[in-house]
Amino acid sequence: MKPIHFITLIAFLAALGSIICGLVLDVDYTEKLIGFGVLGLFLIVFPLFSYYRWKGKDVKDYMLTKENLDKMRENQRENKY
Repeated sequence: MKPIHFITLIAFLAALGSIICGLVLDVDYTEKLIGFGVLGLFLIVFPLFSYYRWKGKDVKDYMLTKENLDKMRENQRENKY
């Protein structure tokens, strides 16, 4: 397992654990547990996951440019018949 994958998994489990503890436990700081869990998901886990999945890929392949639209139309014509 790659280190970035392992770090992302640990951060995800920690954030999910914080949210679940905040929902289950009856303590004074339940809102803080839930809030830190959500912040961890959006500020740590999501960027790490996005970096891991997009590393080494060309962004232009996923943009709607004229060339890509023409390719999509051509593929639709080929698959239609």
